[in-house]
Amino acid sequence: MLRSCTPVILHTTPHWEGERRRGHRSQPGGWGRGAAECSPTPSGQPQHWVVGQGHTSPPQKNNGGGLTPWHGAGCSAQQCSRSLGPNTGLDACRGVAQPSSPLPKKTQHHPFQAPAMWLYLLLVVLAWALGWLVRDRRTLPSVKDKHVFITGCDSGFGNLLARRLAQRGFRVLAACLTPQGADGLQRGCAGHLRTTLLDVTRSDSIRRAAEWVREEVGEKGLFGLVNNAGVANPIGPTEWMRIEDYQQVMAVNTFGAIEVTLQLLPLLKRARGRVVNTSSVLGRLSANGGGYCVSKYCIEAFSDSLRRDMYHFGVKVSIVEPGFFKTAVTNLESIEASLRQLWERLAPETRLSYGEEFFHKYLKVQRLIMNIICDADLGKVTRCMEHALGACHPRTRYSAGWDAKLLWLPASYLPACIVDFVLATILPKPAHHVR
Repeated sequence: MLRSCTPVILHTTPHWEGERRRGHRSQPGGWGRGAAECSPTPSGQPQHWVVGQGHTSPPQKNNGGGLTPWHGAGCSAQQCSRSLGPNTGLDACRGVAQPSSPLPKKTQHHPFQAPAMWLYLLLVVLAWALGWLVRDRRTLPSVKDKHVFITGCDSGFGNLLARRLAQRGFRVLAACLTPQGADGLQRGCAGHLRTTLLDVTRSDSIRRAAEWVREEVGEKGLFGLVNNAGVANPIGPTEWMRIEDYQQVMAVNTFGAIEVTLQLLPLLKRARGRVVNTSSVLGRLSANGGGYCVSKYCIEAFSDSLRRDMYHFGVKVSIVEPGFFKTAVTNLESIEASLRQLWERLAPETRLSYGEEFFHKYLKVQRLIMNIICDADLGKVTRCMEHALGACHPRTRYSAGWDAKLLWLPASYLPACIVDFVLATILPKPAHHVR
């Protein structure tokens, strides 16, 4: 009677390896779990038994009534051919049972590789874009009884916005810094428009303007507030500045806008109104020194926190980020005069480190930038403000101007090292530069 050797079904698990290293044997036929032994049958054929976890299990019967044998690395070619068939050799003995016939393999495809999935995603994107456009174009049914208070209406964006809103039927309350600006706006505007004087750097002037607005709107409350007043000069290299230069700009652009908003916030909550703060693309990317970029960064942060705080009261806050436009802020004569004043007051040691040639090149670069990218169409900005006031669903941010969309905003998402290198290449180098 032929007796075959004991096959071993290997389990490549840490538990089996640990048992073998410790020298534990579950059965005499092999080490650890998965040992197997075979015993002769009355017919003389070897019968394989699988031993594991301290028990012995016989082989299972197949559909033809015979036994499905187990074989392992301990079997020889002759023994396997007797138990499994003449065409089976040592290649079948790999420590695991081999099926009598191979099962067909299922081909699995990643869901995103299917063309149908990409088509589905495209349809979802198109549906979302269409829904956004329809939602964005919805406007308020009527604006006849809605009051809007605008600061900085002497010229520029504020002056044009006041005229356009009055023509559309809003009740415009325009604040100007000078009596000449207020008289000129009042005479040249048709529609419901009232003017008052306001200096946003003085708290007493802000309180008087807020009381005037309260009398004008009555119990209806204030529907819209547009913080538009702003200044830019002085701008230039940071080392040329004094603390008073920062305070001068931020008193108007930052603290003035914040104080006006705080004074009028109860009226805005009553009407569930809107706040529109005029920021800048330089509130996303600081391209020069001075208080202007700093103040616009502050406006961005103030607007974000105000929008979240007023969410539950129904007050909506939007930020308008214009690019470079031809206004009093970007007037070349005032910019160059401010730069000359900064240069002349510098200490001799500081001027020597920059050199006289640096100053003239800096003026040349400023002229070139302003002449190339400054846009004369102020309506691109005021249309954003009108949408923020007249749409059912105003946007959180508006970018106005081709340079804002194509230059400054994309640049603000680039790594800082790339932006630093580009600006360092465009601007002139000081005389005593080290790199």
